[in-house]
Amino acid sequence: MTTVATPPTAPADVPSRPSPWRYAVLALIVLFAAFWIWALFFASKESINGIGEDGWTDRAQAVCEAANAEREDLADFREVDGDDRAMLTERAAIVDQATDILERMLDDVVAVQPAGDKGAELVPRWEADYRTYLADRRTFGDDLRAGNNDPFAETVVDAIPISDKIARFAADNHMPACVPPTDLG
Repeated sequence: MTTVATPPTAPADVPSRPSPWRYAVLALIVLFAAFWIWALFFASKESINGIGEDGWTDRAQAVCEAANAEREDLADFREVDGDDRAMLTERAAIVDQATDILERMLDDVVAVQPAGDKGAELVPRWEADYRTYLADRRTFGDDLRAGNNDPFAETVVDAIPISDKIARFAADNHMPACVPPTDLG
């Protein structure tokens, strides 16, 4: 008699266990999806720098546009010879004139303060940053008069150039003409 051996079979009543990693990956996917649903549909879309006063920002934009038009008349596209003291002195005078225009612009913009609490808090900070930027421009002009033709260097705050902070406030408040100029770069 010949017997045929049948292969052993796994017991039918022993369920296979899913790996614990499967639960960890599933949890991460659920958390990721929940985050994006919150971010896209429930999180506040208000800018941290936005003051929400269209009248104030529209007025500021108009003041800055007029100042930018005035500054454009000072444009000098000649290549500067760093060894020519007279040319450096002339360039310093142009930088000073442009900075004077920017200073008057800033004075005019902040002559009227926003009415809301957020504007009353943020505009003086923006003004202080802008005044620091203007002081940096004055230093650059002084350096040119002294014969130093190094690139324009501005103050860095929280690891970013101060002009970036100023520009972010202007952008968040729909005042593109109020960003710091890049005429020295």
